[in-house]
Amino acid sequence: MKTKKKKVNESRLAIKLFMCLVYLVVMTILIVCSYQLFEEKKDIVPWTDVENVEDYTYITICRMSEKFAYYEEANIGIHFVIEKEKTGLWHTYLIAIDEDDYDDYKKIIDFTYERTDREPRPKKVYGYPVIVNEELKKLAIKNIPNFVPAENEVKITEDNYETYLTNSYLDTTRGQEDEFSIFLFASLLLSFFVFALLIATLFDKDRIVDKVDNTFDEGIDRARFMFERQKKKKQEKQAKQNKE
Repeated sequence: MKTKKKKVNESRLAIKLFMCLVYLVVMTILIVCSYQLFEEKKDIVPWTDVENVEDYTYITICRMSEKFAYYEEANIGIHFVIEKEKTGLWHTYLIAIDEDDYDDYKKIIDFTYERTDREPRPKKVYGYPVIVNEELKKLAIKNIPNFVPAENEVKITEDNYETYLTNSYLDTTRGQEDEFSIFLFASLLLSFFVFALLIATLFDKDRIVDKVDNTFDEGIDRARFMFERQKKKKQEKQAKQNKE
C-alpha cells in the first residue's frame, strides 16, 4: 500500500514538474514577445527615416532661426533649423515650437545670429511630422534667404522645395502618444493566464495534476485493454489454426 502511494506521489511530482516547465517556457516566450511589441510601439525614428505622420521622430539642431511664421491662437512659432551630420553635411528643416519654450532654444538662436561666440551643444527635439500647407510653404520660400548663409544658399522655389526642406515640419508641441495595441494586450493577457495556471499547479492541492494524472491513467488503461484484447484474439486465432 505504501509502495503504491509512493509511486502515485512520484508520478504527481513528475507531472507537476513537467507542467511547470512547460508553463515557464510559454511565459518566457510571451514575455519576450510583449517586450518586443512594447519596444516597437515606442520606437523613435530619425527625421530622415520618417515614413508617415504617425512616426514619432527627432531632429538634432545646431542652428536655429527666429520664428518666421506664428500661429497666435496656439502660440506656436515656425522656425528654420539646421541639422549637421558627422560628415559635415548640413540640412535645413522646419520645426514648430511653443513660444513659451523659447528660452530653451535661445542659446542656439543667439549663436546662430552671432549674438554670442559661445557655441551651445546641439539640441535633440522630438515630435510628429505635419504636412506643410501652401501658405507656410510660401512664407518659408520668402524667408529662407535671411537664414541660410549666402555662400551656401540654394535658391528655393516651389518646384524644389520638398527636395531641400521636405514636405513637412516637425511639431515639437506634441508629446509621444500611446496607442492601444491589441497584440500587446493579448500577449500580456495570455502571460497572466499562464502565470495563473502555474500558481494553480503549484498550490491548488494537486487538482490540476490529478486531472492530468487521471487522464494519463485512463489512456494507459485503455491502451493496455486494447493490447490484451488484440493479444487474446491473436492467441485464439493461432489456436484455431493449430487445431485445424
